[in-house]
Amino acid sequence: MASTDASAEDTLDLHLPEEFVALFREAGDGPERTAAARAREDLLDRLADWGPSDTSDGVFRLVPVEVERDAELIARWMNDPVVGAYWELTGPQAVTEDHLRAQLAGDGRSVPCVGMLDGAPMSYWEIYRADLDPLARYCPVRPHDTGIHLLIGDDADRGRGIGTELIRAVAALVLAGRPACTRVLAEPDVRNKASVAAFLGAGFRLEAEVDLPAKRAALVVRERTVRVSP
Repeated sequence: MASTDASAEDTLDLHLPEEFVALFREAGDGPERTAAARAREDLLDRLADWGPSDTSDGVFRLVPVEVERDAELIARWMNDPVVGAYWELTGPQAVTEDHLRAQLAGDGRSVPCVGMLDGAPMSYWEIYRADLDPLARYCPVRPHDTGIHLLIGDDADRGRGIGTELIRAVAALVLAGRPACTRVLAEPDVRNKASVAAFLGAGFRLEAEVDLPAKRAALVVRERTVRVSP
């Protein structure tokens, strides 16, 4: 699916506190999860630490992408005609690598992940700050609104409800991991009826159809449930 994610050149300006920026200056070329890496994670509340989710299809976990480890597999998924029709990232592996590196080199407003089901990679996800994304120029968003892009990697995993189950699980992970977030959003292409149906089946509602630069999108929203004390 064509997206308005943070890897696009047309992004919103984000002014970070000086103490936040200082973490990047001090990090240098240190080990994994350096101060800079931890700072980037703060925009999505340390997604890597959200933990697993038990689903009817198995134990699911979002694992942030490592290009050297994951690009070959994700590129294969991107070149599936069903996926390529909407993501528009077909071509050599370098196309996928550039897309991934653009997010990983950013400030953390979009985190690309591999979806692991019972330890096996089977889907690709981008969890992003919708309020800091170009999407905010085209439809109303609220502070800390969090967006989802996804693809199911293999044809054998499509068309049997697994996408709906995983969307439901990921939305729950977002809301549990990001206390300030009150809504989870997605904007699948209106032509991608299977994707739209999966989101609606996972408890999202159709908010509107919006014209984005690369597609007409179905804006779907899942609100945080507010419990009212008796």
